Amino acid sequence: MPWVKNLVAVFTVLCCTTIATKVRADSFDQDVSRVISNEGTIIYLGTGVALPLLLDSKNGKNQSLRALDSLGTSLIVCQGLKAVIDVKRPDSDDRDSFPSCHATLAFTIATMQSEYQPKYALLWYAGASAIAYSRVNLNRHRWTEVLAGAAIGYGIAKLELSQPNGLILFPLIGSDDEGGTVVGLQMSKSF
Repeated sequence: MPWVKNLVAVFTVLCCTTIATKVRADSFDQDVSRVISNEGTIIYLGTGVALPLLLDSKNGKNQSLRALDSLGTSLIVCQGLKAVIDVKRPDSDDRDSFPSCHATLAFTIATMQSEYQPKYALLWYAGASAIAYSRVNLNRHRWTEVLAGAAIGYGIAKLELSQPNGLILFPLIGSDDEGGTVVGLQMSKSF
């Protein structure tokens, strides 16, 4: 798959260019963390949802939907916990620090993609760990908050994978009689 290598090369150049244009010598680690925490997280999550479409023609649509489903579930759980657990951020008076949604979403994608592409699991978890670290390095979260976010993301992804048709998008995720993937609205008739 030479186009995959080209895609990875383009992704690497974009990331390095973005980092290089924003980095100053006086605060290299902070600038890198800002890029990872902002643009890097968007690229990471988008890649985690879109990559199955590019790599797996048979199950790619289903895997992308499942990744999107687990991200949606993770976001709902994370935002719900932030609303209930009123923890002040270390860098401001905002009271929405626990858990880290960046870590939650990153570890959700890492867990989903590690299931679909096990030989790249280390890379997916390294990316999620870099995102989680960037939140602590920028003083947006404490270690306990990113670790809790990572655990929530991992747990929701495992729950997603244990369900035959997903968690939120279950009407869109299914399988046909031969065990193949069916993507579309599922209707059932019972009398």
